[in-house]
Order: sequence, then structure tokens, then C-alpha cells
Amino acid sequence: MRNKFLGTGEDGYHPIRKIKVVLSGLAFAVRYDFSVTYKLIASLGVLIFFSFFRQWIDFLLLLAVTAMMLQAELFNSAIEAVCDFITTRESHKIKVIKDISAAAAGISILIWAVVLAVETYRVARLVVFWLIH
Repeated sequence: MRNKFLGTGEDGYHPIRKIKVVLSGLAFAVRYDFSVTYKLIASLGVLIFFSFFRQWIDFLLLLAVTAMMLQAELFNSAIEAVCDFITTRESHKIKVIKDISAAAAGISILIWAVVLAVETYRVARLVVFWLIH
């Protein structure tokens, strides 16, 4: 891909190449970062229930907060990897950078967990109602 600011790299925009890069990064994160994997699996389980019961607004809400949480987790992992690449020695500045990154991820995880818990409770009530009637 050509860097438009530096004038380096290959010419042309290739959307398929972009999609491959996105999927490759997500696959790597799911394979090697357990925190991304289990959150994605938990969300997918509830999303399947919502699609089964045709609760589209709930489905979209959970999809949005899951995407937000995954973005924060991926940014956090990338920032930590860059910090570890820059220096392997302990540094107060690197610690602060990693802590701020973890705080951003933590906030998104908290919102995701609250929405997931509320929506799981709502789905459980819906399933019980559906089984009784």
C-alpha cells in the first residue's frame, strides 16, 4: 500500500487487500490474545440468541458495544506491543502509557459487560417465557 504522506510503497488502493489485513489482524488477536477470544465468543453466543428471537435492536446494540470493546482491546494490545518493542527495560514512562491504554480498554470492557449482562438477562427471560407458553 502506498503511503500518501511519505510517497513510499506500492501504488493503488486495493479494498480486498485491506480486508485481508483486517481479517489477518483479527485472527492473530483471537489466536494469541485470550482476552479478545473469550469476549468475542461470549458476545457471539448472545448475538446468536438475539438473531434467533429476532430482537434486532438488542442485536445491534450488543454488536456495537462488542465492536467498541474489541477495538479498545486491539488498540491496547498494539500499544503494549509497540512499547515492548521500543524497550524491554522497565520504564516509568512506558508504564504510564500502558496503564492509560489499559484504562481505555477497561472502560470499554465495563460498558460491554454491563450491556452483555442486561441483554443476557433479557434473553433468559424471553427464553423462559417462550418455553412456558
